[in-house]
Amino acid sequence: MNIVNKVIVGFVGLLPKSIVYIFAKKYVAGPSIEDGIRVVKKLNAKGIVATMDVLGEAIKNKEEAAQTTLECLEILEAIEEHKLNANLSIKPTSLGLAVDKEFCYDQIEKLVIKANKYKNFVRIDMEDSPYTDLTIEIFLKLRQKYENVGIVVQSYLKRTLDDVKMMNKKGGHYRLCKGIYIEPPQIAYKGKQEVRDNFMAVLKQMFEEGNYVGIATHDKYLLDESYKLIKEMNIRKDKYEFQMLYGVKERLRDKINEDGHLMRIYVPFGEKWYAYSIRRLQENPNMAWHITKSILMFGR
Repeated sequence: MNIVNKVIVGFVGLLPKSIVYIFAKKYVAGPSIEDGIRVVKKLNAKGIVATMDVLGEAIKNKEEAAQTTLECLEILEAIEEHKLNANLSIKPTSLGLAVDKEFCYDQIEKLVIKANKYKNFVRIDMEDSPYTDLTIEIFLKLRQKYENVGIVVQSYLKRTLDDVKMMNKKGGHYRLCKGIYIEPPQIAYKGKQEVRDNFMAVLKQMFEEGNYVGIATHDKYLLDESYKLIKEMNIRKDKYEFQMLYGVKERLRDKINEDGHLMRIYVPFGEKWYAYSIRRLQENPNMAWHITKSILMFGR
């Protein structure tokens, strides 16, 4: 990110929540579960499925983590009650991973059991590198008992291909993405094409070993290469899906859906929408500039 973009993103981070929300609502369903349900219903009406996530990371005590667990259970119940075509995504740190690994495992297991009751699915998100080993450990422990749980892996990490080969011995079920956290060059690829090349190498490995994969990217290059690989390897449509974030590249999203591929949209909601929105803006300085320009024009 160049100096101008850094200044712009920093400026947006100082704006009142009420101003940021005007622009953030494109990427966040809203502050309540009712908002999430409303958005998923609209997506389902288009033949697009969803994964729902109540926003929140880095919980600092067990009480907060237990409350997040209750909110996630409520999501699974809402999906069942409203007959939504959606599953649940969770962040381990929001369920206490930074506090107590075994406590976090217990929280996630409650969700997997509830999802299993409803014939639904839980996706464990991958966060920054201090939690990679712990997240994989929890996933593999759960996978020994339950099939309705999957994990996210990130192609910018140099370890990911080896992690996939290891996890496949226990039965992998993946969302493959590039990764968004800032990591040191010792453990993460920094070149744009390096990350892309590793993404495709990992995807090929997953397909070769018969894994189900959520191909999570907005990168047209990776989407085109994934299309080619699916065709070359004659991968059945019940072995993969494409995934995107809510509010991002909607025309491309609709094109993939129209091409007959399953498309799943990550639908975040919750009272902690502000931190998520600022992070999205940090990833997308062009949008941050758009907001800044709009504010400046409004003030004239």
